[in-house]
Parts: sequence; structure tokens; C-alpha cells
Amino acid sequence: MGDEQMDEMISNNSRLYLRVLIDRASHLFLTARQKEFAPYEVTPPQGSILFLLANIGHKATLAELARHSRREINTISLQMSTVERDGLIKKTRVKPKSTLLVFELTEKGADIHKKLSKMTADKTIMSALTEKERQQAIALVKKIISRTEKYIINQLESTN
Repeated sequence: MGDEQMDEMISNNSRLYLRVLIDRASHLFLTARQKEFAPYEVTPPQGSILFLLANIGHKATLAELARHSRREINTISLQMSTVERDGLIKKTRVKPKSTLLVFELTEKGADIHKKLSKMTADKTIMSALTEKERQQAIALVKKIISRTEKYIINQLESTN
């Protein structure tokens, strides 16, 4: 079944149609990023870690990275292991016998971050919208995210 047929079939259900469109847009964005990042042998999640560390601007803890990325600590921890193994970040203990770890970009990680910063997929794709349309889209998507987060929290509370 082609996209047009699928669109026609579900367009009468606006909630489902919007969810499908958001999912499709997310998938296409990810595909575009994968293609741009591929020459540097970096995945989009690894690229996100590099951007996050560069934007924080100092050594960061897992908790700080999780807070900034709005991800769970265990998710960030798994991603950090891969990025560290690839030599893009360095993990150090705050004090010699401390369990508190901080992460920073290595020279290789900073170099790749600099190259990834010049990628144009996001800019090219988003140029389809005017600044006003982007601001409207941001507000609408934030509203959906907020409702989704509340729904998830309520579901967790009702199962406990």
C-alpha cells in the first residue's frame, strides 16, 4: 500500500493521522541524519552526545547529561559507553576513589563535533517553514510532548 493510499485511509481519523505523520517525520529526520553522519562513522545518538557535551561546555556527570537530554540515566550510560569506546569522549573520576564520573570530549570527539556542526540536513529541511511556522510547530509539539509525559506518569502511578 502506497503512502497516498495510507494517507487517504487514515486521514478521516485526525489523531491517528497526526501520530502517523509525526512518526514519519521523525523517521525521515533520523534517516537524513544517519546519511550525513555516516562518513564520520557516528550514529545520530552518538552525535547527540557530542553536541550535548559541546553545548554544556564543561565536564558533565551522567545526571547532568540525562537532565539536559531528557533521557533516563541508564539510557545515557549505555550511549556513553559506546561513544567512549570509539574514543570520542573521555570518562574520569572526580576524585581518585570516587564513584562520581564526569565526561568530556576528546580531541577526536571535538573534531567530529565540529564537522557535524556544519551538516545542513536540519537547516535545509526546516527551511520549508517560515520562522513563524517553526515557532507554531514548536508550541504544538511541546504541547503534545507535555500531554504524553503526563499520560506516562499517570500510567506509572496507576500500576503502582
